[in-house]
Amino acid sequence: MRRFPVILLLLLLLTSACERQTGWSSPLHPVAVRVVYPEGYTELTRAGVRVVFSMIASSQNYVVLTDESGCVNTQLPTGVYRVKVSDKAPDVFFNGLISRCLVNGECKMDVPLVVSKASPLLIRELYIGGCSKAPKEGTYQSDQYVLLHNNFDAVYYLDSLCFGTLSPYNSTAVNRWMSEDGKFPAFAPITTAVWRFPGDGHSFPLAPGEDAIIALRGAIDHTREYPLSVNLNRPDCFVCYNLTYFPNTLYHPAPGDQIRQDHILDVVIKTGQANANTVSITSPTFLIFKAKGTSIEEWVSREDAIAVTPGNSSDVVVKVPWDWVLDAVEVFNGSSSGNTKRLPPDQDAGFVFQSEPYKGYVLTRYVDEQESTIAGFTVLMDSNNSNDDFYQSTQSLLRP
Repeated sequence: MRRFPVILLLLLLLTSACERQTGWSSPLHPVAVRVVYPEGYTELTRAGVRVVFSMIASSQNYVVLTDESGCVNTQLPTGVYRVKVSDKAPDVFFNGLISRCLVNGECKMDVPLVVSKASPLLIRELYIGGCSKAPKEGTYQSDQYVLLHNNFDAVYYLDSLCFGTLSPYNSTAVNRWMSEDGKFPAFAPITTAVWRFPGDGHSFPLAPGEDAIIALRGAIDHTREYPLSVNLNRPDCFVCYNLTYFPNTLYHPAPGDQIRQDHILDVVIKTGQANANTVSITSPTFLIFKAKGTSIEEWVSREDAIAVTPGNSSDVVVKVPWDWVLDAVEVFNGSSSGNTKRLPPDQDAGFVFQSEPYKGYVLTRYVDEQESTIAGFTVLMDSNNSNDDFYQSTQSLLRP
């Protein structure tokens, strides 16, 4: 259910042959793809799995379904493509990604799938682009927030939950953590800061279907001055507020009178020089995680947990193991064709476009209506592919 222009070619192939499509000015080239399931799941190979070819230089997308052998044979115009595959089995997801594939002649490739499990805690809304100051002049960006959601049928405790954004800061920047052959790093490079929920392990329960708000900047009622913004002065709101590390009061004013003292979050470590919590207003990668087998404080004290971005000595990151990540969403700049992936396919095989900042856009997760009816509470879509799970909207659960 994408919210940007697409050309959708849907082919269910019962043989290896593919009828030549017409209407393209570019010549067509034969493309063969084999979807490869991970060890222990090869019996799932089947027909009807979606293979999405996204032309990087445009918004054109071509969707083809696998045949019974898990293969696709089709024809595509000349271009550079991003190839994505997603599938689902009970309690697990499969995602595969080829970041760049040049089609300029006959093209054959395997797309290995990686397996990931459903997470109890999901990112429900991400509001990072700001809004207009209307009826005043100008734009506003001190009102960023994220909404978290308990997607399971048991209480989830937010205590010790951590979050941050990845390097590079914007999707249009060069990803210096990716190898020349397109491999992602063995860790999540968290930039600027790692934030953590306080608590003793049972301080902040989140019931099934409930949401938690994180004010990434000002936990105040922004609508008092800017009606198109949001009210973050709420007793259920947690806040990123630490004037020792982030003293810029333009972005971090004193929390409102409805904010609980124990809802002020901890800075575990700050790695940059910014005087405000910096989350890209155009294209961040946001992730939530919990440390395993150690505390996050012990982890960041290790010398091998800190690294400098190759070619950018000012960008110091925290190396967080991928298997700590509970959920992540990758945002692409909708005004650019030069976006680069930062999340590997087992974390997010896709991305969601934010078309432009300062329009009040909210990146929102779809509700799984069928599962919600069965569960008796709101269940969100979770395929580990933001193309399918998220959409851009001007509606928000925090706006009246």
